[in-house]
Formats: sequence, C-alpha cells, structure tokens
Amino acid sequence: MSRAATVHFRHNQALMVAAVIATIGALPLATARWYFLPLLLVPLAVAVWGWRAGTHADARELRLRGLVGQRRIPWDRVAELLVDRRGRAVVRLADGTEFALPAVRGSDLPRLVAVTGQSVTDDQP
Repeated sequence: MSRAATVHFRHNQALMVAAVIATIGALPLATARWYFLPLLLVPLAVAVWGWRAGTHADARELRLRGLVGQRRIPWDRVAELLVDRRGRAVVRLADGTEFALPAVRGSDLPRLVAVTGQSVTDDQP
C-alpha cells in the first residue's frame, strides 16, 4: 500500500507545547514534597495522547488511535459518517454503535471518504 493511499488526521501539535509548559509549571510543586510527584504524570499523559491519538484511513479500514489502544474498523462495517453538534466527525457502524473519530472535523469528511474511492453524499432533507 502506498503512502498516498492513506490519510492521517492528528491533533494540533500545540498540545506538546502546552504539556511542556504544564510540566515546567508543575515542577516547583512536584519537587516540594515527594507525594506531589505524581502531578508530573498529567502533562506526560497529555503529551503522549497528543503525539499518539488520531485517525488513519486507507481503502481497507479506519484505525482510531487513543492514548493506550487502537480500534480497527473495516469500511464494510461502516453504515455512515456523521457530524455531531460540536463539528466533530463520528462513525456509525452497521450495528448502531458510534465512535468519535479522533482529530477529524466535519469539514475533513470529504478527504476521509476520498481515500475509499467513494464520493460524499448529503442525505439530509
């Protein structure tokens, strides 16, 4: 599979800057007493999530990645792609379950669908 046949959606990398700033801000408190050290885990988790989370799509499947896991959804299980009230993309499966697509906005749906070779249709009245 070529790289051109895969589309990647990632969160804004400003999350990394925010995690670094939060780490610097938490250092004085975390080093004051030993029981405050776990506070440093919060910016670390935000940095790892921002670096790892996203949606990858190719002609075969969607791959939704979170902080620690991933979910693979073959396109034949997808019933429809929706946009929620907040403008985020959501996938509804044939069995009725729905998953938010990490880092995908509603305006990104045509690019997401294009990787499958299909076209976008608007079935709303």
